[in-house]
Amino acid sequence: MDVTPGTGHLGALTAQLSEVAFGLFHASALRAVTVHRVADHLAGGPLQPDELARRAGLHGPTLRRLLRMLATRGVFQEHGDGAFGLTPSAELLRTDVPGSAHSGMIWLTEEVFRRSAAGFEDALRTGETPFDAAYGMPFFDYLHTDAEAQTRFDTGMAAMSGPEDEVVAEAYTFPATGTVVDVGGGRGGFLRAVLTRNPGLSGVLFDQEQTVAAHLLDVKETAGRWRTDAGSFFEAVTPGGDVYLLKHILHDWNDEDCLRILRAIRTAIAPGGTLLAVDAILPPGNDPHFSKGLDLIMLACLRGRERTEEEFRALLGEAGFRVNRIIATETFASIIEAAAI
Repeated sequence: MDVTPGTGHLGALTAQLSEVAFGLFHASALRAVTVHRVADHLAGGPLQPDELARRAGLHGPTLRRLLRMLATRGVFQEHGDGAFGLTPSAELLRTDVPGSAHSGMIWLTEEVFRRSAAGFEDALRTGETPFDAAYGMPFFDYLHTDAEAQTRFDTGMAAMSGPEDEVVAEAYTFPATGTVVDVGGGRGGFLRAVLTRNPGLSGVLFDQEQTVAAHLLDVKETAGRWRTDAGSFFEAVTPGGDVYLLKHILHDWNDEDCLRILRAIRTAIAPGGTLLAVDAILPPGNDPHFSKGLDLIMLACLRGRERTEEEFRALLGEAGFRVNRIIATETFASIIEAAAI
């Protein structure tokens, strides 16, 4: 089967299209080496594929072919003698390093995403969420029916959010005292980072009962300054907070559902309180941006979407908040600071 793009301008354009089409195989290769913890076996230095395969209990020729392709993406590196080693990206696939992305990459390459993305063809005609069509229920309802999937989701989200929690917490000047309520805060990694950096604050982690039960808050730096609260943020959230956090929550939902969440916070917030929505902001133009890929995940699996600055301002305004400022961070996400009006 000859799929060689050829040379010249037309060949280059065909190659560009092919690279997009090959994305499915790239993700599958990444998942395979991540599941088998190949990066852990390279922690001591580069290895020949056969030796690496022996240590990992894998098939050497197949492993070489997967690593060769991943090396073209900066994940692993093939040396002149044929050995493969770690790159900075591949280091994050190790399970024993700070900020490990191992669990996050396993979650992002789950079958639920591949199956949902395969539904784009029908979604273009129907406008329906591909996940709902494939699984017969919304994404979060599905997690309620599968405890193992819920655990993988919580673990994966914690792994992916972990590296940015400290960066985002550092990017904002919190008040010296008061109560911070992290709405939909998962296992509490972001709240822990905020409380650790701000010893005068107390905090509440608000999420579903099974999620807050696996919280990460019980560390000496936050001792005596936190509690958990379980419930549905569509109905009501912990009242009386001075700062409410929504980190990567609004992009999960359509405007109608976002308004339900925001209005619950508007009812609960203390006079003079602040809302901090941490989310990606879609930039204009054709340049690559993480938010544009993330938007496809929202399209495939959820009823939400990434939003522009103007869309965030309109959404928050309709819920009774005024955007004071938007703070860029060193991550792909920005902090949208809003006040109740």
